[in-house]
Amino acid sequence: MSFTCKKLLIKSKEKTLLDVGFSFEHSFALIGESGSGKSLTLKALLGMLPHELDVILEYEASYTLVRGESMAFVPQNPFTALSPLSTIEKQFMTSEKNTVHYLEMVGLEEGFLKRFPSELSGGQLQRLIIAMALSIEPKLLLLDEPTTALDEESKSVVLTLIKQLQAHYGFDILFVTHDVETVANLCDEVGIIQRGCMVEQGGVKEVLMHPKEIYTQQLLSSGFRQRSFRT
Repeated sequence: MSFTCKKLLIKSKEKTLLDVGFSFEHSFALIGESGSGKSLTLKALLGMLPHELDVILEYEASYTLVRGESMAFVPQNPFTALSPLSTIEKQFMTSEKNTVHYLEMVGLEEGFLKRFPSELSGGQLQRLIIAMALSIEPKLLLLDEPTTALDEESKSVVLTLIKQLQAHYGFDILFVTHDVETVANLCDEVGIIQRGCMVEQGGVKEVLMHPKEIYTQQLLSSGFRQRSFRT
């Protein structure tokens, strides 16, 4: 599949907060500093912005953007998407058979359904949220820095899992992050956002190995630039 955001314009009464456009096949990473407009982009696509903001969204895709139907969201902190007072089984919005299926797809056993969120590790919680997201069979999976709070081993497990699930189910990925080292492991294309504007975008190898813009160059560490990419 493919997704083209022809125009995403967000204005408050005082100023323009975001004015971007981007296009990708399969997987796209949006990189920028805190406050650059990454999360604002996700919230706009999800329809989660305050009503007082003016939003213009023009896009082309084989699906209509509907949160909870064609779109699923994996937040940075999985606790924000879960009730601490309910067991896992009560928080899935699908049949028990489907729930068990998606748990198995992310490497969790059926016994996890009887547990409370506080009884799971950070990596287990993130895999759980991915299973919940997949249970609606999305066309577009939005990821808001889903590995930030994880250790390196758990981060690698989660990124590998998402890539494998994408290959299996065929959904598109929009991955928001400030961690450039995770991008090459998950996405084919990347965009660099600064102060609400897209300053550079293209293939991951092209942008991250040969950045054209000064801002992009400043974001990338020398260690990351030396990483090898598959040709």
